[in-house]
Amino acid sequence: MKIQGKMFIWLSVFVLAMAIVYGWWSKEPAGTTALFLAFGLCIMIGYYLAFTARRVDASAQDNTEADVADEAGEVGFFSPHSWQPLSLAVGGALAFMGVVFGWWLLYFSAPLLLIGLWGWVFEYYRGENQNQ
Repeated sequence: MKIQGKMFIWLSVFVLAMAIVYGWWSKEPAGTTALFLAFGLCIMIGYYLAFTARRVDASAQDNTEADVADEAGEVGFFSPHSWQPLSLAVGGALAFMGVVFGWWLLYFSAPLLLIGLWGWVFEYYRGENQNQ
């Protein structure tokens, strides 16, 4: 995680330099604002990763002598089959299209988003996946 933190911090320095150059050269406020916001996001992520890396054990990617197999093993638990992300994706797409085509699309997207979110949060509290 130390490597990712350093990468994002250096990326934020680069984006800040580009935001200053772009703002000075183009005098265009929208792109300049977007670049300064990208700088803010990069510095937040870099600080979080660098801050967290001090509290967790060193992983294989932090060791220059490590092999690829050193990081092998179980990564985590992932749902084997879940339809909830599809509902969230369709609801999110409809919600964003509602901004473009008309706010009336939110009447169709809000139930899909709520059903998908509710189903995803409580997926392992009901049905065949219920923990005993």
